[in-house]
Amino acid sequence: MRVTQGTFSYLPEFTDEEIEAQIRYALDNGWAIMFEYTDDPHPRNSLWDMWRQPNFDLEPEDAGEALKDLQACRETYPNHYIKVVAYDSSLGRQTSALSFIVNRPDHEPGYRLERTETHDRTINYTLTAYALDDPPGRRYGNEGSLSVGRHIGTVQEGVPGPDSPKFAQSGDGDGDGDLEAASDEGAGES
Repeated sequence: MRVTQGTFSYLPEFTDEEIEAQIRYALDNGWAIMFEYTDDPHPRNSLWDMWRQPNFDLEPEDAGEALKDLQACRETYPNHYIKVVAYDSSLGRQTSALSFIVNRPDHEPGYRLERTETHDRTINYTLTAYALDDPPGRRYGNEGSLSVGRHIGTVQEGVPGPDSPKFAQSGDGDGDGDLEAASDEGAGES
């Protein structure tokens, strides 16, 4: 089963050139770009993990820079769903103007329908993803840590979290903050 969420979900997968064109379109409109990833794409799960902070100050000719962030996220989380999110702040609040999936696991097992009967002949239905049979960090063939706690540096600097196969390469793997501090240049500006 193919998960379809966001804009363009009915189209075949985009090439990197087509993704870059959509990013350029978003930047032409003055929208901020960011990438999010998850191993739980349930339609009600709207809070995916951020890959770095949103890029508020990119120009349309910098679309290639945003694509480099996408490649880094793909390398770190190859078996996760990754989406591009473009934010429009022209209304005085962060509003998602564009969102589409740009990476997905090779195998998407789908959902099962669970039926329960209750009082007075009432029947309740629940959709449950087969991927949820495995704990976070171990879904879709991942072999990451079962701990999914986030260190602030994993979002701030876009480094592998405990559910990434590259996590052990970024430190000793205990998640105790052996992440290298990077520059906060541009932090707080919009």
